[in-house]
Amino acid sequence: MSTELGLRERKKQQTRTLIVNTARELFAEHGFDHVTLADVAKAADVSEGTLFNYFPRKDDLVFGNMQTFQERLLRAIHERPADESILAAFRRFVLGIQERRGGLLGSNDQQAQTMLATMTRIVETSPTLLARESEIFEHCTNALAELIASETGKAPDNVEAWVAANALIGVHRALVASVRRQVLAGTEHQRIRRNILTQAKRVLDMLEHGLADSTVGAAAKRSRAPSSPASMPPTPAPSGST
Repeated sequence: MSTELGLRERKKQQTRTLIVNTARELFAEHGFDHVTLADVAKAADVSEGTLFNYFPRKDDLVFGNMQTFQERLLRAIHERPADESILAAFRRFVLGIQERRGGLLGSNDQQAQTMLATMTRIVETSPTLLARESEIFEHCTNALAELIASETGKAPDNVEAWVAANALIGVHRALVASVRRQVLAGTEHQRIRRNILTQAKRVLDMLEHGLADSTVGAAAKRSRAPSSPASMPPTPAPSGST
C-alpha cells in the first residue's frame, strides 16, 4: 500500500514538474500575458482539468513557491525559542536561506542559474505578474502582522504590529528586487549571492539598531536643520501686487 502511494505521489510530482517546465518555456518565448492555460495544457499534453487541479491560477505556475515561503516564515516565528525575539527569528530565517544556499540563487548548478535569469525576465516583463506579486506580498504582510499582534498580546489591527510586519517583509521584497536588478544587469551568479548576503545582514542590522542609526535617520536629522537665507526660495508676491 505504501509503495503504491509512493508511486502515485511520484507520478503527481512528475506531472507537476512537466507542467511548470512547459509553462516556463512558453512564458519565456511568448510572454506570460500572451499565454493561456489552454496553451500550457496543450503543450504539456495534459487536460485542462488536470492543469487546473494542480494550478487553479495561471500565476501559480510562477509564484507557487511563495505560499511555501509564507508558511515557513510564520512557522519560524511562531516556533522560535522562548528567549528569542521576533526580529531575531526573522533574521535567522532570512540569513538561513542565504547561508544554506537555498533556492535558485543558492545553487551552483548552471541549469538553476539559467532558470533564475529566465524567471526574472518573465516576471519583470509582465505587468500582470508584478501586480500579482504585490498582492501576494501584501497578504504575507497581513498574515505576519496578525501573528506579531497575537505573539505580543496586541489587537489584530494594532498599528505597531502592522508597521513591524511591513518592515520585515520589506526586507525580503528589497532583497528580491536587488537580485533581479543584478540578474538583468548580467552580474555573475556567485557575486550576486555574496552581495545579497551582505545586503541582508546590513538591513537587518539597521532594523535591529533602529532607523535613528541608519542613513534614513541621519537624513531626517539634516532635513531639520534651518535653511540658510541664500537657499530659501523667493517668497511669491501677493496676487494683485505691482
